Amino acid sequence: MAAASSDSGNGDLTSPLVCPAKGPVGDGEKMGIDEMLQRYCGEFGLWQLRHFVLTSLAWSLEAFHTMVMIFADREPDWRCTAAQGDSGCSSVARTVCGLVPGSWEWIGGSGSSTVAEWGLVCGEKYKVGLAQSLFFGGCMIGAGIFGHLSDSFLGRKGSLTVVCILNTVFGCLTALSPGYWTYALLRLLTGFSTGGVGLCAFVLATEPIGPTKRGVAGMSTFYFFSGGIAILSGIAYIFRSWRALYIASSIPSILYLLSVIPFISESPRWYLVRGKIDQAMKLMHLIAQYNGKHLPDGIILALDDDNNGKIPNEVQNCKEEPVSGSLMDVVKSPLTRVRLFLTVAINFLCSITYYGLSLNVVNLETNLYLNVLLNAVAEMPAFTLTALLLDKFGRKPLAIGTLWFSGFFCFVGSLVRNYGVWKVVRMVCGILGIFGMSGTYNLLFIYTAELFPTVVRNAALGCATQAAQMGAILAPFVVVMGGGLPFAVFGACGIVGGMLAFYLPETLNRPLYDTMAGMEGGESSWTGV
Repeated sequence: MAAASSDSGNGDLTSPLVCPAKGPVGDGEKMGIDEMLQRYCGEFGLWQLRHFVLTSLAWSLEAFHTMVMIFADREPDWRCTAAQGDSGCSSVARTVCGLVPGSWEWIGGSGSSTVAEWGLVCGEKYKVGLAQSLFFGGCMIGAGIFGHLSDSFLGRKGSLTVVCILNTVFGCLTALSPGYWTYALLRLLTGFSTGGVGLCAFVLATEPIGPTKRGVAGMSTFYFFSGGIAILSGIAYIFRSWRALYIASSIPSILYLLSVIPFISESPRWYLVRGKIDQAMKLMHLIAQYNGKHLPDGIILALDDDNNGKIPNEVQNCKEEPVSGSLMDVVKSPLTRVRLFLTVAINFLCSITYYGLSLNVVNLETNLYLNVLLNAVAEMPAFTLTALLLDKFGRKPLAIGTLWFSGFFCFVGSLVRNYGVWKVVRMVCGILGIFGMSGTYNLLFIYTAELFPTVVRNAALGCATQAAQMGAILAPFVVVMGGGLPFAVFGACGIVGGMLAFYLPETLNRPLYDTMAGMEGGESSWTGV
């Protein structure tokens, strides 16, 4: 039995049948949060819309801190200097490697990027990839740590507050880096805090939403991430110095902390599983009032530990200790253990393809700022399409379909030669590949969140996010292989990911469980994993 059950005392024959004198005792109707939202509070009213938008704005902050590397670590254009024109420098040279020092110069000056300032070219070029990998490594660590903290004492809102503070501090300090290794360390630390931003924001934004509206709402969070990338391209166009760019992309985190977070509420589900019933009920009354509805006084929130989602009145009234869970509980349960393995593997494969295809933007010999903007805009139709089809076809078929769609076009791209008109064909295959994988990436967040109960949801999401960051770390190494091989690897990742998705259960219109015991009891009649 999971720890959530042992903490609460359910199933223990020695549990008291009569509550102690302290604490309220009532005979009101017990129901879970999903049922209360559907019957009395509203699944997605004005309160949820306001809360969703304010919380999801944090995704733009994650986009700033993640994609700033495209501009800060770029290799600027260069030109031969007039004074050294006879020293072997030629405009037809494709690289500065082998040129006489002083015979050429960076366009925009040495402060335009880290590459220009610290000479990260030729034999030192690996340091660019190393700094980027360290950032994603930090994201992987941070996702796991903040996933646990947001499920435990910090809560969703508390964790989001902490990561915004850390992002501001580390981001601004990065702009003051005296040398490469200090820069690389600060990118690692920035990644650590950034890894918890989207995770905490997603769960906090979607948990107060009813089951029939949660899917589409959850899919919509990624518009804020893509929108953040588009805005970042404009910021980078204005701030051409990499140091100024890091400050400009970090200041929004502190602005969000001061002007937005005070107006965001903690998740009622977190209040409930932590034993804070009064706070959870107060928030549910507020949601109902804001949505123009009425929550009767006799209704009481209940966890879904057993009895088909209902707890006996005498046990529920005696609950005072918070119900908790950990990643070990997920691993111990055969039901959630298989789900965790599958979601981790799919997220890993999806991330390799998504980030691998995204890195090809810098290889296009056109305007970098315009390329990043178009890449961000191109992802949005995928989000719209998957959101529209999510509740019609379900999570599982859509996950399989988008993974295989991306994998198919990546395989086609691997077979096309990269010359003449076929370059355009390969480019189109890459666009279609990232189109499908963007839809998958979007879908996986809501799908993973629905596969695990509240007490371990952020921990499971954190684990899946860590796997995705491992894929992001490996993606640059796949890209440097060159030729058609990267497309072949991306295609294989998409096809294998779709095959693994076959073994996941469908979660469309299923309850969003609160505890491990509640999920095990509720899923006992469900044929599937």
